[in-house]
Amino acid sequence: MKLYYSPGACSLADHIVLEWIGRPYEAVRVGREERKTPEFLAINPAGAVPALVDGDWVLTQNAAILTYLADTAPEAGLCGDGSARGRAEAMRWLAFCNSDIHPAYKPLFGSTAYLEDAALIEKSKADARAKLRDLYARVDAHLAGRDWLADNRRSIADPYLYVVLRWARATGVDLSGFDNLARFVAAFEADPAVQRVLQDEGLA
Repeated sequence: MKLYYSPGACSLADHIVLEWIGRPYEAVRVGREERKTPEFLAINPAGAVPALVDGDWVLTQNAAILTYLADTAPEAGLCGDGSARGRAEAMRWLAFCNSDIHPAYKPLFGSTAYLEDAALIEKSKADARAKLRDLYARVDAHLAGRDWLADNRRSIADPYLYVVLRWARATGVDLSGFDNLARFVAAFEADPAVQRVLQDEGLA
C-alpha cells in the first residue's frame, strides 16, 4: 500500500494506523503545491490528502481510508470488538472527529479570507475557537475514566482525535482545564508507533 500524506494533515491519522496494523506500506510526502499538479490530481482530483493506493485501486476520503485499513487487519481490533455495537461505537467517534471537529477548523485555516474585512475574519476565527472548545469539552467529559474513545479500546477514532488536538495547539484553541484530553495526548505520544510516524513526518 502507498499513502500520500502531508505532514500534520489529517492523513497523519492514516499514517499512524498503518504503523499499528503492521502491513508493509510506503509513505509519500506531498506538499501543498504538489497537490495541484496533474500527476497528483490524477490520483485524487480533489487535490487533497490522504490518498491510499492499494494495487491498482485508489481510495480517498479519510474516514473511508481509516475504515478500510482497519478492515484489512481485523486482528488489530481497530473497529471495535467484532460486534455490531462495538463497530458502531468506533464509527460514532470517527464521525465526530471527521464531521464535527475537523470542519470546525475551516475559519482557522483561512476559509473566511474571502470576507476581506479584518474584523469579520477575526470574529469568524473567534467563533470557531469557541465552537471547538465546546466540542472538546464533550470529548474531555467522555474520556473521564477512559483511555480511548470507543468502548475504552484503541480504535481508528483515536489517531483522528490526536490530529485535531494537534491543530488546536497550533491555532490557539483554548484547551485549558481539559485534563482528560491532556492525559490522552501524553499517552498517545508515548506510543512507539506514534513516535516513529511523528519522526517520519518531521513533527517530533
